Amino acid sequence: MSERPQRIFVAGHKGMVGAALARRLQAQDGYEVITRDRAALDLRDQAQVEAFLRQAQIDAVYLAAARVGGIHANNAYPADFIYDNLAIATSVIHAAHQADVQHLLFLGSSCIYPREAEQPMAEEALLTGPLEPTNEPYAVAKIAGIKLCESYNRQHERDYRSVMPTNLYGPGDNFHPENSHVIPALLRRFHEAKEAGAPEVTIWGSGSPRREFLHVNDLAAACQHVMGLPRAEYEAHTEPQRSHLNVGTGVDLTIRELAETIQTVVGYEGRLCFDTSKPDGAPRKLLDVSRLQRLGWQAEIPLREGLEQTYNWYRQHRDEARG
Repeated sequence: MSERPQRIFVAGHKGMVGAALARRLQAQDGYEVITRDRAALDLRDQAQVEAFLRQAQIDAVYLAAARVGGIHANNAYPADFIYDNLAIATSVIHAAHQADVQHLLFLGSSCIYPREAEQPMAEEALLTGPLEPTNEPYAVAKIAGIKLCESYNRQHERDYRSVMPTNLYGPGDNFHPENSHVIPALLRRFHEAKEAGAPEVTIWGSGSPRREFLHVNDLAAACQHVMGLPRAEYEAHTEPQRSHLNVGTGVDLTIRELAETIQTVVGYEGRLCFDTSKPDGAPRKLLDVSRLQRLGWQAEIPLREGLEQTYNWYRQHRDEARG
């Protein structure tokens, strides 16, 4: 008899990242993807999560669930961001241990690194300086998740791994007019300006900060690659803490360059105006992805191609993407 498929719980399967992970795993043999929505399972409730993991006989967890948002959302709802993300991390990671789930992948964010970290940001930069104030509560929760994984590995010999993706975009992104990240916000704004025949589009900040962007399908591929690595190989490349790996493209561009590219993708012919009274956030966020490249993975989807895919998805799903 053949072995049963590996039962994978994708936590946060309705979000952009979780959906991409579920799509990728479901398309391959050897995996049975298990999901639960918020109505069926509150990931902040440790007892609920533990009971579910035991009953469903889960072999591995991909922890992609999180409260996420752009600068405005992080500034407006800091208590929500730190509480929900801390609660999800502590609940799911401890419940996995209690339910004897040996394998888990925690997804964090590049905002864990100090605001003034040397560029590109290497894994060793963690906890070496102050965080960017506009998203500090979210970053603290993600750092706690990394340290939880480290600690359960050290004390209980679990195999809990962490990846820190750069700025993400792609199908299923959040296009809310106030709470979205920069790519979906600009795609929506340019699209609506084109429809309305507006003479100009205003963009927050100076346009000078540099950012790196990764298509969510590339992230899903990276996550599966990292989870498939032999434990000794993973730990050898995450010393000294056997901690986390950066996931990105290793290439960045200015917000102005991004806006001009999106303007071309959408076909908007009006003017761009930059509102310098609005915050820029960190001056630069570029990840050092050399460790993951040495482990045999690198991004494949070019930014222009990924933006075109995402814009097509937005037009086809505009009603559900309005926010």
